[in-house]
Amino acid sequence: MSRDAIALAMTGASGAVYGLRLLECLLQARQRVYLMLSAPAQVVIGMETELKLPGRPAEIEDALATLYKARPGQLTVFGREQWTAPVASGSSAPRAMVVCPCTSGTLSSIAQGGSDDLLERAADVVLKEGRKLILVHREMPLSAIHLENMLKLARLGVTIMPANPGFYHQPGSISDLVDFVVARILDHLDIEHSLGPRWG
Repeated sequence: MSRDAIALAMTGASGAVYGLRLLECLLQARQRVYLMLSAPAQVVIGMETELKLPGRPAEIEDALATLYKARPGQLTVFGREQWTAPVASGSSAPRAMVVCPCTSGTLSSIAQGGSDDLLERAADVVLKEGRKLILVHREMPLSAIHLENMLKLARLGVTIMPANPGFYHQPGSISDLVDFVVARILDHLDIEHSLGPRWG
């Protein structure tokens, strides 16, 4: 059922590994996932990882479902202008949406209510339907424009979660740092995990 699904969007910010690891964990947790990739996201995935995704949504879906051992029907990948997708309508809004990683441009578009593509429309739907929206922003330093957009969205109930890993757990690898951030996202989605030790 689409209203039980989690929408995951990846944009062209550096940090593709955060979104891919989150996707893997969501699928392992048996969540139904609606995935949207911006064109820059596909470029960045190719630059930052060894994953070479095909171009068409159905082919991307097959590749990622195979890679992460998704169950049949568990993962759906939508095209950028696939306006018939469930995420485009409030009558079929997902229970939550995560943009990971989130560019400052996407943050701005969401803050202004833009719906120029399916990703922006999905975020707009989640906002208007009062569902959980998490933006994993990945850029530094922050300008006053970025901060004003974040404040505007935070006042609307959006969770702004910069990809800032902690070090108190003494990470020994990049994957440990990635899992720290992904664990916090899963916590805010109320999804159980064992990605690392908790404080105390």
